[in-house]
Amino acid sequence: MGHTVRATRRSAALAALLTGLLSTSAHAQVATAPAAPEQAAEAPQPGDEIVVTGTRIRRPDLSSNSPLTIVGEAEIKYQGATSIESVLNKLPQFTADANENVSNGSDGTSNINLRNLGSNRVLILLNGQRMLPQQAIDVNFVPSSLVQRIDVVTGGASAVYGSDAISGVVNFVMRDNLDGFRLDAQSSINQHDNNNSYLHGLTAAKGYTQAPDTVFDGGKTDINAAYGKNFADGRGNITVYGGYRTAQAVTQDSRDVSACALDPANDAGTDLTCGGSSNNTYGLFTLLTGPNKGQTLNNTKDGQHSWVPYDSSFAYNYSPTNYFQRSDRRYTAGAFAKFKFSPLAEIYGSFMYMNDYTTSQAAPSALFQGTTFTINCDNPYLSASQATTLCGAAAGTAQTEDTFIGLRLTTPRRDDLRHEDFRYTAGVRGSFAKGFSYDVNYLRSLVRYNETYMNNVDNVKAQRALNVVNVNGTPTCQSVIDGSDPDCRPIDVFAAGAISAASLPYIFSNSSTQSRNTQTVFSATINGDLGDYGIQTPWASNGVGIALGAEHRRETLNFTGDAIAHQNGTVDSDGSITVNEGYGEIEIPILSGMRFAKALTINGGARYSSYHNEQQSTGFESKFKAFTYKGEVSWAPSSDLRLRASYNHAFRAPNIGELFGAVALGNVTATDPCAGANPSASLEVCQRTGVTAGQYGSIPECPAGTCVQQYGGNRDVKPEKADTYTIGLVLTPKMLGNFTLSLDYFHIKVNDYISTISPSLVISQCASTGDPYYCSLFHRDPRSGVLFGTDGYVVGTTINTGSLRTSGLDVASSYTFDLNRLGKLNFDLVGTYLLDLTTEPLPDLGTYNCKGLFGYTCGQPSPTWRHLLRTTWVVPGKDQATLSLAWRYLDKVKLSSLSDNAFLAGQGSVINRKIDAYSYFDLATTINFTDGLTLRAGVNNMLDKDPPAIAQGILASFGNGNTYPGVYDALGRTIFIGATVAF
Repeated sequence: MGHTVRATRRSAALAALLTGLLSTSAHAQVATAPAAPEQAAEAPQPGDEIVVTGTRIRRPDLSSNSPLTIVGEAEIKYQGATSIESVLNKLPQFTADANENVSNGSDGTSNINLRNLGSNRVLILLNGQRMLPQQAIDVNFVPSSLVQRIDVVTGGASAVYGSDAISGVVNFVMRDNLDGFRLDAQSSINQHDNNNSYLHGLTAAKGYTQAPDTVFDGGKTDINAAYGKNFADGRGNITVYGGYRTAQAVTQDSRDVSACALDPANDAGTDLTCGGSSNNTYGLFTLLTGPNKGQTLNNTKDGQHSWVPYDSSFAYNYSPTNYFQRSDRRYTAGAFAKFKFSPLAEIYGSFMYMNDYTTSQAAPSALFQGTTFTINCDNPYLSASQATTLCGAAAGTAQTEDTFIGLRLTTPRRDDLRHEDFRYTAGVRGSFAKGFSYDVNYLRSLVRYNETYMNNVDNVKAQRALNVVNVNGTPTCQSVIDGSDPDCRPIDVFAAGAISAASLPYIFSNSSTQSRNTQTVFSATINGDLGDYGIQTPWASNGVGIALGAEHRRETLNFTGDAIAHQNGTVDSDGSITVNEGYGEIEIPILSGMRFAKALTINGGARYSSYHNEQQSTGFESKFKAFTYKGEVSWAPSSDLRLRASYNHAFRAPNIGELFGAVALGNVTATDPCAGANPSASLEVCQRTGVTAGQYGSIPECPAGTCVQQYGGNRDVKPEKADTYTIGLVLTPKMLGNFTLSLDYFHIKVNDYISTISPSLVISQCASTGDPYYCSLFHRDPRSGVLFGTDGYVVGTTINTGSLRTSGLDVASSYTFDLNRLGKLNFDLVGTYLLDLTTEPLPDLGTYNCKGLFGYTCGQPSPTWRHLLRTTWVVPGKDQATLSLAWRYLDKVKLSSLSDNAFLAGQGSVINRKIDAYSYFDLATTINFTDGLTLRAGVNNMLDKDPPAIAQGILASFGNGNTYPGVYDALGRTIFIGATVAF
């Protein structure tokens, strides 16, 4: 009966939404600037200054020589976006990075990854200036409803903008010059039908709780208001804004793809099964010392003080309580102001603020395997048989034995993540001579980060609670007897469910960490049009344009933890980076208005940078210098065709985290080939990784496919260097009015790539080749040989690796044709064909190509072809309305371990051997009323297509819930409705 009611409600809701879609409407765009970029956005008003992303030279008729994609405000509205990274992740040039669907291990930020070169290799600008400290970038800072457009220039741009622009630049252009009031409100909800019979069968076979038949959840609300006022006859303006956004949490038990942790059902991977963690609710024990050393035993399920050999029936389903979408509450506020005294001087400034509070949730904490606990043989909670198994003849004495314990508790772990961001700018600009202008600017940004990890077991207290003796028939902590901890409460871990409710709170301790990141920038730029002084070629109608500038930038980090965080391995860190730069750029029109040369222009630029890195806590200092440059050419043989090419020699300085980040341990998806009763690697290979002959065949496997990696900074890391080539054409044939086509080839190679060696690659290369370098990166627990816990890990600290190379073709096209009385129809296509994504882990020691692959070392899918095609019908009528359909396409990808490349060798899979091609269809509509009211509504993933179900051991970075939620729509349909009022 309940299922019928839910189905009826769902049908009614969808019917109502579709009725609304067919009766309301907007116009839109993702465009790749075919001519002057400003033409793809809003038409400039007379007197407006046009700034072209990709160059600092300012001239109204200038076109981009680098591939430039512009995302208009209408596209953001069509997607119903409240988080700006989700808009960019739908473009084929981007790969998902940190986002709201990442829970366990998240720092609460959202980032963007251009060309799959990493989020730290794309420079984020806001109104043409750096947004936040590079090591603390968070695009949540940008209120999506106030974004006027997004300019994306792909390819190295270090000569123009400085470090970090290896893959390109993303510039958010804000609506900062209002004259009136603007209110924008939107609400959305996810809806999904859990009707995957295969996945239902897996959970049923294990007796796990099924996901509901249908769900409506994950609601989001976004409200923003802004008010602007022109004054002094339009010479001044002040615009203020404020916003509020909230998102409801979604747990993994609400979706059939994530209701249980998926594992291969057999070694060949011919099927999947619901797996789980050996850290289970009954209690697992791996004996590290004593007469039965090496045995893995489990408390019986009946609650008796009895042990039996562990098997998979004890595994704990840790998925249900994990968040698939984090809860979030965000406040934003700010102001923009300017006043023009005269053409010589206009002062301007801005203030932006964000307060973001997000919570992640993971499965309940545990006395986790990997921490060595000591048990006294006269512990009163041990039964006689357990004491004998653990201690042998020493049972009942004060002798102690060591063991791993895997006992899952009941309260989910929660991570309270808070960011408070401030950004201030102030400057003066103007014209000081004919054809010359200047801009002097100060920027200051501050990011405060506070993290509180709650409901986590304090291993020091847990050890005290395990060290229990009998005092007059009462189990009592030894620390109470000796007075070292009078508050200690004993715990009984030797039977399922035996820990008393009174004792349980004692072993929990919250931990807290804080960081403070700052960025200070002083910059000055002079622009000049030398044509006003007759400096131009005799064959061109325009003169030479130049830009000269200097910049001083300083970034700092101070990271600290409390006593519990330090106890858990957190190490405080600090550091600062100071850079002084000078740069210049020149644009020379060679030919114009001639046969076969409507325009021929060359552009060149160079930047000199001097870096000083410092860590006050250690007194460490380092210095280096860098020189970057670029060259570009643009040739338009006619008004129908323009050819363009560019070369950029770029660089990226290591950020503070890569230099000075504290060395610590963290979980990583991996499988130890030397673990288990029948290791897949030989004794000879395992001995190279630190395994002893006595340990071989008795090393515990990494729980739930999660081993440990040591990560952190490296003060000896040097800058990366990159070379970027682009060549393309822009076609605007007169015979096809309102048609544009651009095709660009890109090639980027990064040398001395700052990264880590992937744990999957370390493990597979050591196992398959026995290479001493890779095998040396194993640090095994000396007692048990495990690769998890506090003493077993794979080394993965930051180093300069070999290189990373990517190349491909970008295609973009737009066509609008008139339907006469039926309105207009517009097609916008943006697509990328990936030719190459090759990594060289170490110089001159081989490469692997992740084009068309996913999983393990390759991580998130890298489809050969991706596109976004939007078709928009502009409906005729008094009120402009549109109906728009977007088709998002991702090509099929193959599991990387099935490649014949030796670097990608690893465990194969039959059922996860590939992910088929995916098509998503999004429908949206808007209607613009003449009184300043705009309504919009839409459905993303209209057909409710399920995401691919992938064994959790295959997933790497940003994999969550047995899938890649940043790549595929994991939560089902997204239904949204919104309105904008402006007057």
